[in-house]
Amino acid sequence: MEISAAAVKELREKSGAGIMDCKKALAETKGDIEKAVSFLREKGLAAAQKKASRLASEGIVGSYIHGGKVGVLLEVNCETDFVAKTEGFSAIVREIAMHIAAMNPQYVTRQEVPADVVESEKRIYEAQAKESGKPDHVIAKMVEGKLEKFYKEACLLEQPFVKDPDKTIEKLVIENIAKLGENISIRRFTRFKVGEGLEKKVTDFAAEVAAAQK
Repeated sequence: MEISAAAVKELREKSGAGIMDCKKALAETKGDIEKAVSFLREKGLAAAQKKASRLASEGIVGSYIHGGKVGVLLEVNCETDFVAKTEGFSAIVREIAMHIAAMNPQYVTRQEVPADVVESEKRIYEAQAKESGKPDHVIAKMVEGKLEKFYKEACLLEQPFVKDPDKTIEKLVIENIAKLGENISIRRFTRFKVGEGLEKKVTDFAAEVAAAQK
């Protein structure tokens, strides 16, 4: 079918993709604009997965301070200094720093969790599961399930994004790899909280930080 210039223009405005990519997407979806947008998004995410293996040695150290009570320093890497200086890259670094302030992850990935911590968690879950009186093979699955939950709570990339719980931080990063055209890697972070370790009133920082962004 023939693709009109108006349809290509509309798709470009919605997706930000190039002319040839828009024409191909419209051809693949028989001129359906919304399906073409989804087609381009899926293509971009697939390309982003490939870029995720490339070396990222540039980047910035970003920060986020919430109410003078919680602070985050975060290093996020990309491939070139050019991208590191863009507003888009700075924005994603700030979003992730804000998320860390709210959700308090302990590690970037599950691979960073020390073996002794994993073993300690397993022992606790096994002791809890054995109280159920269930067979060993069921207990093993219960322990595995609780360990997965631990990773999702403790590891930054596996946490649901505080501003959009339908996506994880890992998915947020992949989406931005697709947008910026370079690999993006969260290298490390440090979170500070005033009075941490001291007895004080508990505050729901996740809700407070999210509300401050609205």
